[in-house]
Amino acid sequence: MAKNSKNRGAPEINASSMADIAFLLLVFFLVTTTIDVERGITVRLPEWSEEPPEEINLKQRNVFSVLVNAQNQLLVRNEQAKIEDLRDRAKEFIMNPSGDPELAEAPNTAIISLKNDRGTKYSVYIEVYNELKAAYNELWDEESMKLFGVHYSDDLPKDKKDRIKDKIPFVLSEAEPTSFGEESK
Repeated sequence: MAKNSKNRGAPEINASSMADIAFLLLVFFLVTTTIDVERGITVRLPEWSEEPPEEINLKQRNVFSVLVNAQNQLLVRNEQAKIEDLRDRAKEFIMNPSGDPELAEAPNTAIISLKNDRGTKYSVYIEVYNELKAAYNELWDEESMKLFGVHYSDDLPKDKKDRIKDKIPFVLSEAEPTSFGEESK
């Protein structure tokens, strides 16, 4: 008997189903895993045209110019400003509650002009853009509450949202970035 046990080899494990199990686990994790997709900034670009754009004469009072230089400093309507104040200044410019002749004539004539330098940090650009967009979001919400008694983001029907956006349209003009350090032009 002792001789017989020495001749016998080590016991083997049947691994034929291991590949099936590994495949099933792989499929399970592929199906159950979600992948976050960053959407970025939603911007509607003009259609391509070979013709040069027509020149539009704008009243300077209707243009809210925002410049971000290479040192990430903010210049709003030729005055140095802080990003924290940008939203309130934009809202005041767009709505012009006091009838100031230096601010926009009406919300539907207000234009936000954003220009940055190629040396501007992307995070600062996004922060400035977000503040300008937030100004419009707050104005739309205030108008929605005034007209309909409901917040703009709550299940407000599309036709009512369109009425508000007709009254206060989001008009943001982005100028071509200047070369590093040429932000004064």
